[in-house]
Amino acid sequence: MAVAAVKEYVGVPKDTQDKFHGAQLTFIGWLDHLMFCAPFAVPLPPDMPFGAIIEGVLPGACGHHPDFAKIDWSTVEWTKGGKPFSPDPAKSLTENGMRHKDSITFRTPGLTGIKGSST
Repeated sequence: MAVAAVKEYVGVPKDTQDKFHGAQLTFIGWLDHLMFCAPFAVPLPPDMPFGAIIEGVLPGACGHHPDFAKIDWSTVEWTKGGKPFSPDPAKSLTENGMRHKDSITFRTPGLTGIKGSST
């Protein structure tokens, strides 16, 4: 059965960047690692260098996984919004083209979860 709206619905987002005290939400997922069921949402300053994600954010979020210490960061494959992404670790998130609520993932070749659980 078709439904007709009485009036047009106008949604007002409640999670705009101004609500995060200057930070931007960034969703970060580690592919092939089933210990983490979904990407992490972290508020990050837009002027933070991308390398700080690797050195400061990910160890706290993923460091307890047995594969984390084995990551060769020079071989990591990044995506942003589902497309290949080559971030410059020295440049800020903004300079790397990252915006509020962007989603990035990383794949670690040769590491496929606890005892290869993702293969």
